[in-house]
Amino acid sequence: MEVVILAAGQGKRMRSALPKVLQPLAGKPLLAHVLASARVLDPRRICVVYGHGGEAVRARFDASDIVWVAQSAQLGTGHAVRQALPYLGGERTLVLYGDVPLIGAPTLARLLAAAGRERLALLTVALDDPSGYGRILRDADGRVTRIVEEKDATKAERHVREINTGILVAPTEKLRDWLARVGNANAQGEYYLTDIVGLAVEAGVEVVTAAPDDVDETLGVNSKAQLAAIERVYQARAARRLLDDGVTLADPARFDVRGELLCGRDVEIDVDCVFEGQVELGDGVVVGAHCVLRDVRIGAGSRVAPFSHLDGATVGEACVVGPYARIRPGTVLGNGVHVGNFVEVKNSKVAEGSKANHLAYVGDADVGARVNIGAGVITCNYDGANKYRTEIGDDVFIGSDTQLVAPVRVGQGATLGAGTTLTRDAPPGQLTVSRARQQSYAAWTRPEKKV
Repeated sequence: MEVVILAAGQGKRMRSALPKVLQPLAGKPLLAHVLASARVLDPRRICVVYGHGGEAVRARFDASDIVWVAQSAQLGTGHAVRQALPYLGGERTLVLYGDVPLIGAPTLARLLAAAGRERLALLTVALDDPSGYGRILRDADGRVTRIVEEKDATKAERHVREINTGILVAPTEKLRDWLARVGNANAQGEYYLTDIVGLAVEAGVEVVTAAPDDVDETLGVNSKAQLAAIERVYQARAARRLLDDGVTLADPARFDVRGELLCGRDVEIDVDCVFEGQVELGDGVVVGAHCVLRDVRIGAGSRVAPFSHLDGATVGEACVVGPYARIRPGTVLGNGVHVGNFVEVKNSKVAEGSKANHLAYVGDADVGARVNIGAGVITCNYDGANKYRTEIGDDVFIGSDTQLVAPVRVGQGATLGAGTTLTRDAPPGQLTVSRARQQSYAAWTRPEKKV
């Protein structure tokens, strides 16, 4: 079996410079979703027919299992599949669409089973409002006779509710013959792939149909409104899967997964959270409202308070992060670490039990266990050209408004007095203070505003 994916459409109704099949759904291009379903079927070859924005599409998806086929002029779906024929040599061809992203592999497997090796199989659905779709026409015995596009349909034919989704499986050699005979004598002047149905019936080839698991699988995207609607369908599915797995969602309608989210037992997620890339939440993790987590692993029993952003980090067990915290790539927090409001941690390792509860920046640092980082503390890791690391030993206390000018090391058990600017290593177990002498001037008067 081989797959042809039609992805040449311009998507004028998108009103976007981005090719239609690159428009994002759940954080991935539309075409990525179709390719993922196709690959589950383990096809011999995948041909992607591209056109508008072709180089951008190829650059985004180029892979060893894809054959790229250019369609320089968009003359209809039949013309598009015809461009792929020179690259097809398998027994059967499955035709998919790059702008129908929710199609599932189980549905496609059932369609392939219905087709067998000799039949033409169509994926069809019955809609209450079939406007805009080609209609499936059947004879008195229920056999499919042809498909008529709405623009070419009679008034009676337009009342038919069973519609063609465009997804089909055909014997490759027969498909080759049928497409050679498809004409463009229709309202659009295009070569319709659907015309092969009449040719198959004429040749005595059995035409069968299969239905999807969910009609939403067949929804196409032609506008930003349709894209937004399909996004909500996708997210509702993701929410249902999590709910079935025992995750507590405060509001399933206010929740977005743009990658893969794995959850342990008794996980709680508040409203308006976004999960991107690969996110793993351990048992009992609580994520507060309005958080963004990207490529993050969070250990059991940890809590992420509202309005926190975590990106490319590992958080240990029983940690508290936020509210309003930012954890940046390369950060590893040990068990029981507290990172409070308006604290930013970047490319740093923070060992067990350490705390930075408010208004601090910890960048390019190795922080030991049970360290207390006061308010206003920053590691000065960048000299304008290069970045340097700060090393902080276990049981260190760093007073408020302290600057650690890297590269610098603070020894185990050291204390840094508030307001210290540390430019040399602080010895272990000692108090280090760096302050200007405090003075008061009794004769000083405050300037007055000139009138």
